[in-house]
Amino acid sequence: MVDGGSAGARGRRAREEALELARRSREASERARRWTDASEEERRVAATLLTLTADGWRLLVDRTWPGTPSADAPMILVGRGGVFVVDVVNRPVPPSVENGRLTGHDDDLARMAALARAVEERTAALGMSPVAVQPLMIFAGHRLDEQLARVRLVGREDVVNVLMAAPRRLNAPMVKAVAAHLEEGFPGVESCALPERRPDAGAGAGEAESLFDVEEVEKAVLESVLHGPIEQWMTFLHPDQVAIARRDWSGPARISGPAGTGKTVVGLHRAVHIATRTTGPIMYVTFVNNLPRVQGRLFQRMAGHLADRVEFTSLHGWAQRFLTDRGIRVNLDRRQVEDAFSRAWLQVGRGSALTEIDPLPHYWEQEIDHVIKGRGLTTAEEYLAVSRYGRRTPLQAAHREAVWRLYEAYELLRRRRDVHDFNDVLLLALRELRERPVSPSYAAVIVDEVQDLTLIGVRLLHALAGDRPNGLLLIGDGQQAVYPGGFRLAEAGVGIKGRGAVLRINYRNAAPILDEALRLVSEDPFDDLDGPTPNGHRTVETTYHEGRVVHAAARSEADHDEHLVKALTARAEDDADALSGTAVLCRSRNDVEHYHRLLTRAGLPVLRLDGYDGRPADALKIGTYLRSKGLEFKNVYLPAFNARPVVPGGDPTADERAALTRRQTFVAMTRARDVLWLGTINPER
Repeated sequence: MVDGGSAGARGRRAREEALELARRSREASERARRWTDASEEERRVAATLLTLTADGWRLLVDRTWPGTPSADAPMILVGRGGVFVVDVVNRPVPPSVENGRLTGHDDDLARMAALARAVEERTAALGMSPVAVQPLMIFAGHRLDEQLARVRLVGREDVVNVLMAAPRRLNAPMVKAVAAHLEEGFPGVESCALPERRPDAGAGAGEAESLFDVEEVEKAVLESVLHGPIEQWMTFLHPDQVAIARRDWSGPARISGPAGTGKTVVGLHRAVHIATRTTGPIMYVTFVNNLPRVQGRLFQRMAGHLADRVEFTSLHGWAQRFLTDRGIRVNLDRRQVEDAFSRAWLQVGRGSALTEIDPLPHYWEQEIDHVIKGRGLTTAEEYLAVSRYGRRTPLQAAHREAVWRLYEAYELLRRRRDVHDFNDVLLLALRELRERPVSPSYAAVIVDEVQDLTLIGVRLLHALAGDRPNGLLLIGDGQQAVYPGGFRLAEAGVGIKGRGAVLRINYRNAAPILDEALRLVSEDPFDDLDGPTPNGHRTVETTYHEGRVVHAAARSEADHDEHLVKALTARAEDDADALSGTAVLCRSRNDVEHYHRLLTRAGLPVLRLDGYDGRPADALKIGTYLRSKGLEFKNVYLPAFNARPVVPGGDPTADERAALTRRQTFVAMTRARDVLWLGTINPER
């Protein structure tokens, strides 16, 4: 999401900022000439950095850094792009980067990484993530821009562009607080700065001989502005979150907590932490297909130098690639699978005892999918004895026997057609993995939204990570489970006793929005992997109170749709960038099609969540409740919202379906940060 005004206004601000930096160059150069113990090129580098201090940056010149000769002492630069540990290299031979190495500078790179860690340890007390600390080697008299591990290598003429293009992580008060904290932590540091720019400075300041190209700086500033405020939550965490992200676990561990408490944020920072301390690949996996694209994009912006170390993937996507690489044929054909089940239902289900409980086949299709195949059951005896976690409708032995006959008929038809369903993919992958483990093994497997996986899925990921220290991290919340069925971690062979953490502070949702969402599920019990929770009422501390819930009641579908279009059009007219942070979430794919057509005809730009990858886009996002998992938006619109859906009387599975619908709706509601719009249709109004 992008904050600020229109693109034209952002461009003007960038131009003004670039010109102001140029005007300050002369004063900075004069200050730097007084540093007689530095070479001319080093003074020019210092003057370049000093120029930024007139725009609110802070330059800390260190003379007594432990273990570092004063002549080679690094500087610390604190600004909107974060904290930069700066070392100036003044050698006549141009730097040479080959095969991921900086020729002749191995010791320098190791030293810079060590200095950055020292700064990280100090800033951790403020809740700052390591992703905001960047080691920067500036080569005086040369031009380059390279990244080696976490160290950025730049020439003096390129450094301002690099610094100004860095995503905005700190606002002005944060810059001052962080710089003061570092001055206190490194008492040998001397703060050096020009007077800050006055609001009316500019027109009469006079042009100076600039140390850098104004147009290039203008482009860099604009790039920084376009990388909106999301970097700030990437930069600062609550101390509890920092501790969890950096904790050493002796085996598999779990992070839980209600919606909006930052579980995914901690998971992404955990991936950074593990990547900086290991050499093997890291898997960050979730169930939803579109979410890995978004998470991967966020990680790229957090820690681009580590992006090639972390594989963001959906579970089924990984399993299919794994089987293909092993030469194992997979034939996923949804239409053939659905037809096989329909024929099995006609043959053995429609006239069985199952119709006493639910005459429609969908409930029994889910029973096979999530309870039998999703748990890897292979015999009728296992199914007769299993606890059906998450399935509230009780089944007698006769009903379970009928379900098993339906399952056998379905499997026979599926095999005859030589097709696989999604459970088959995971079962095949687990069998192959146990016979031939992955090499090299994953340094860590981080599982987001674990409550939406099946038992077989968790077993597969446990087989990848094992029980080694810091190997497997499970992140999730049972109240946000959007699929039927459930399991216990113990059944997967995963023990987490003494290795769990619970987040309790909501950072995403405005208090009125969270209260509205929690009322929806407050009476519903849910399973949370370790055991049942008797009701959905949870005490959550909120940090944001300014948002609002809008109830839009209509007498007809046409009236309702008109309200929706007017509300979205008004929001776009009030704020040119509002649509980029707005989502329309729907219960079903059919509803997505309907509202996509409606909004497109109204002239509103629309982007489907299926194709969304986290990049800022000046368009409404639209998708199902299920596709919104793991995402967040400033404004969320739920058309045709119905808090307590009407269900047919006498259906013993009605309450179970309604509870699942409420959880799915709860997930959609808690995607909203500032505004939650709920549209309802009531003909009797």
